[in-house]
Amino acid sequence: MTALFGPTDAIERAQALRDAGASGVFTFEGPHDVFAPLTLASTVGGLDLMTNVAIAFPRNPIHLAHQAVDHQLLSGGRFTLGLGTQIRTQIEKRFGAEFDQPVARMRELVGALRAIFAAWSTGERLDFRGEFYRHTLMTPTFVPRADFTPPPIYVGALGPRLTRMAAEVADGLLVMPFGSKRFLHEVTLPRVAEGLAAAGRSRADLAVVPEIIVSVAEQDPTHSAARRLLAFYGSTPAYRPVLDVHGWGDLQPELNALSKQGRWQDMGALITDDVLHTIAACGSPADIAAHIRDRVAGVADTVCLYQPGPIPLNSLSEIVDAVGR
Repeated sequence: MTALFGPTDAIERAQALRDAGASGVFTFEGPHDVFAPLTLASTVGGLDLMTNVAIAFPRNPIHLAHQAVDHQLLSGGRFTLGLGTQIRTQIEKRFGAEFDQPVARMRELVGALRAIFAAWSTGERLDFRGEFYRHTLMTPTFVPRADFTPPPIYVGALGPRLTRMAAEVADGLLVMPFGSKRFLHEVTLPRVAEGLAAAGRSRADLAVVPEIIVSVAEQDPTHSAARRLLAFYGSTPAYRPVLDVHGWGDLQPELNALSKQGRWQDMGALITDDVLHTIAACGSPADIAAHIRDRVAGVADTVCLYQPGPIPLNSLSEIVDAVGR
């Protein structure tokens, strides 16, 4: 799967990505709404659709449930609702919403969504009462007027507690793009195993979907866009554990200090080649495919390609073919 960047060219880009070999498209919470491009892409057909991710806490579970079911219907049952917490500063200062107890809040939100889906699909009474969400009324007027299969719910996670929680209650784990093979195997997967064991689930009960930043040398020889993206992620304290695993933890406060000075253009220069090629898949399409295969072998059948900017479709097609081989 790979990204749609906005609504204005969503149909054309979805068609082109499908023809290039992508199995699906996803959106992220950036400068555009996370659902609108998928609404348009659903008209293309033959593609899986996923929010990767919709920021959960500023949205009410009923709103999320309606959007998820509508896209499940539009896509013919090929929609996945990917949810994320974001970080406290963004939730409180940009969205003006509450962030306290994010792991417990996300666990409860997934439970609320399942209760709403069940009420709509089976007719059972809606009676969800939690610490953060309460849904006890569902009159026929507001029930979707079509049969549907509840869409799967994936949760994006990086920290150990949220990763464990996702493995306990979600249908899938979206592995954050700022990561590495070592972090995946030494930190993420052990937490997945703990969560599955706590819930009495097997590995087959949870999809693990890594997202990997890709940069094609022919398009960007110095990978400047990828370096800027890694610098943005790396400036955030929440992502320091990835750097710590490789002994690069001191880079995070350096990047953070530059971000507070508004020196966004200077931050990418701190991303060395070692950092770049450990976290991102860079080079020729063959190089990128080899990085992806090595990183996700034995872990996932599906991977999300995160492009700092749209890469040429011929390169994307080569990457998809090489990964498939």
